[in-house]
Amino acid sequence: MKGAAHSWYATSAQPAPEQPRQAGSERTDVCILGAGLTGLSAAIELAEAGYKVVVLEAERVGWGASGRNGGQAIFGYSCEQPKIASLIGKDDARKLFDWSLEGMHLIQERRAKYQIDCDWRDGHAHVPIKPRQVEELQAWQRDLADNYDYPLQWWSREQLREQLASDRYLGALYDANSGHLHPLNYTLGLARAALARGVKIYENSKVTALRRGNKPTFVTEMGEVHCDFAVLAGNAYVHGIAPELDSRIMPVGTYIGATEPLGEERAKSLIRNDMAVADVNWALDYFRLSSDQRLLFGGRASYSTLEPPNLRGTMLRRMTRVFPQLTGVKLDYVWGGYVDISLNRAPHWGRLGQNVYFAQGFSGHGLAATGLAGRIIAEAVRGQSQRLDVFAKMQHRPFPGGRAFRTPLLVAAMAWFKLRDALF
Repeated sequence: MKGAAHSWYATSAQPAPEQPRQAGSERTDVCILGAGLTGLSAAIELAEAGYKVVVLEAERVGWGASGRNGGQAIFGYSCEQPKIASLIGKDDARKLFDWSLEGMHLIQERRAKYQIDCDWRDGHAHVPIKPRQVEELQAWQRDLADNYDYPLQWWSREQLREQLASDRYLGALYDANSGHLHPLNYTLGLARAALARGVKIYENSKVTALRRGNKPTFVTEMGEVHCDFAVLAGNAYVHGIAPELDSRIMPVGTYIGATEPLGEERAKSLIRNDMAVADVNWALDYFRLSSDQRLLFGGRASYSTLEPPNLRGTMLRRMTRVFPQLTGVKLDYVWGGYVDISLNRAPHWGRLGQNVYFAQGFSGHGLAATGLAGRIIAEAVRGQSQRLDVFAKMQHRPFPGGRAFRTPLLVAAMAWFKLRDALF
């Protein structure tokens, strides 16, 4: 899988000096595995509270999902609120939803506080293709308004067509508070803020083992870091460090393409209000405009860990199904990588023993939730674990089949959901 280094994001990213490799033996208060949004968020919170923090990254800052995702920042979590309520009750489900809005606000707070230029744009629309999806989205709208005091706008097909130059969709559920940004520049901005607050970030420093105990130790390829508290924030790219966590997430490949520059007039004609858009199929399409007038289009997932054949051609077909007027437009970039999904699509955050914390299972819905996870883990390290304990109430079962058979089983299950999207 190619990471952020091969994406349009990388070519348009702000300069980021390479950080050193970890070597030798050192001591710190908190050591964090993963220099993505979760890890950097926790690092900033802890450094500002006076902790000495080390972050270990196997590649470069933002190399994984944090720096090459679709860039859509949306309220809530990957599973819907009724699912969360069934797991932990309505009162705690309401808390989680309100905290997800805090995660959205946190992006704006940090953009301003740390002066991060990441091309934020307001607005996101969930769009239905089938009549049943219209009913599902309108039921979701009612549930969010009635039970979570979160109003969304329903747009008719005609209203949507005023903003989106596509006849594919039957309407839209629009949220003005959600939006989109350049995820790699946002991640790099958080890294700069962390470094400025004394956090040590080591790149190209893969963790090979975690020795647990009263003083956990991360072992790297060239050294080791001893700490009072350990944080696992590597998500889909961590395997073997905490086996009890491995079985509860599955790496799924996701892919995005960026067209050649379309020019301001042509780009604006596609999405007049510059919002981000996602359909509600299981294998969904999502798209938005870039700051240099490209269309960024994501719409392919691999549950087998193998890159789909003819990926560029498949992405072009999906894109022109939404925008036939782009027939003949080239994709200058196509990239992808893994996201981590949990079996129930709910976030899996918690603690192993007394001093090892983790956050995983963002399930493709992590741009805002990751910042929240970092803050909540930092609170727990500081002895305030009330919010983390609410997340930890959610029971997460392992994927069936073990490592040998869980991928074929998931592929079969996803084939059924794709067939359902196509037929009903």
